[in-house]
Amino acid sequence: MTLANRPGQLAELAKLLADHGVHLETLAAVGIDGESIVRFLPQEPGLARRALQEAGLHYEEHPVLDTFIHGDADALVDLTEQLAAAGVNIESMYLLHTNAEGRHFALIVDDTEAARSRLHAG
Repeated sequence: MTLANRPGQLAELAKLLADHGVHLETLAAVGIDGESIVRFLPQEPGLARRALQEAGLHYEEHPVLDTFIHGDADALVDLTEQLAAAGVNIESMYLLHTNAEGRHFALIVDDTEAARSRLHAG
């Protein structure tokens, strides 16, 4: 979703979601040219959908691929090269967390099925 990039906009969204009992798994917000692009993954998609609709806010929903890659920076190169080879464009990519075993990402791509197929084959 897109919000005006000014003080209080993200606070209003956070309050709206909290008032509807929505808990977030992830949230990213980036301000560009007077707008803030906000992406979030709610634990309760139905509650989030209803909150946004009732507030009259425009939003888009996209499938999110939950991906864990083992290893170091070369593993990220391998992941992105695999998707590129399959003709899959990465729309958004969020690093959720890291540990000694690797990195956990959330991906939004233009062809979810092709990405799943490629990642499971690799």
